[in-house]
Amino acid sequence: MATDALPRPQQGAEPQLLLTSLLGDFWYWRDEHIPATALVRLLADFDVTADGARAAMRRLAARGLLTVARQGRTTAYGIPPRTSEVIIERTYRMLTFGSTAPSWDGMWTVVAFSVPEQERGVRTALRSRLRLLHFAPLYDGVWVCPHDRGEQVRELLAELGVTTATVLRAQEVPGGASPREAFDLAPLAEEYHAFAERYEPLLDSLDAGLIGPAQAMRIRTELRVSWRHFPETDPDLPAELLPPGWDRARAQGVFVRIYDRLGPLAEIRFRQILGTVAPELVDLAAHHDSATVAERFAALGDRRAHGDTPFEQAAQARRLAEARRQH
Repeated sequence: MATDALPRPQQGAEPQLLLTSLLGDFWYWRDEHIPATALVRLLADFDVTADGARAAMRRLAARGLLTVARQGRTTAYGIPPRTSEVIIERTYRMLTFGSTAPSWDGMWTVVAFSVPEQERGVRTALRSRLRLLHFAPLYDGVWVCPHDRGEQVRELLAELGVTTATVLRAQEVPGGASPREAFDLAPLAEEYHAFAERYEPLLDSLDAGLIGPAQAMRIRTELRVSWRHFPETDPDLPAELLPPGWDRARAQGVFVRIYDRLGPLAEIRFRQILGTVAPELVDLAAHHDSATVAERFAALGDRRAHGDTPFEQAAQARRLAEARRQH
């Protein structure tokens, strides 16, 4: 399969997103730093220039998403412990999202609010944050969600200082405009259908052995980037509220199967490039799939319950140090 025949997103992903996706896939939970030159060569596989790659590294480091180590003239980048935890959480969410529809008790969370015109910034922030909680506007100041989000909304209102708002859990009374009309799922349905149509043929190419390591890493990373926005934009409605012919389950199945099957091949390419700069790090690279992510996610939950994740250990060390200084 020629590289230019590979399915591509409508727009190229930005270098920062590509880099975090690559490290999240092949360098998660590692303390070692990868030389910047190796990361530049990895991003070159996605047509990112050296200047663009180095700018992405600097920006990610400035945001605290990468750590920096310098030895002589060599600059290297690594993943902070907390970021490793976030990678596992988000990857688990990404791989499992859409596999099932949530159950529903028939109740809606309703938020009715009025924000003065002179507080337009607050109103914009409120609407944006409500969308992240999977609300949609039924009317201008009335937003609805089929999930129980009452406590989260009250915290949001308090954070933004909005006092002219009411939060309800209510059941629909037939006869008027249904709350489900607030959710326009037609564009999202088209996106799921297009995703499945674009990537499903790759399964035949995989069966035929037509995809090599370089193509595998590129496809897998772009597949991940293409899928990742669905958990952010899909309101994840209960099955009772979904339209007929909803292609999410099909698209999700295509995503997971291809992501898992491309893992070993893509890891080979990651190791090939890393080996050209830092051969001593090659054996540390590893891909994860849906099964290993589920295991790590469960293990992360157990560790947090006992307060012994790297992040919690660091936090505990800081608390002890502060207590010693105070005494």
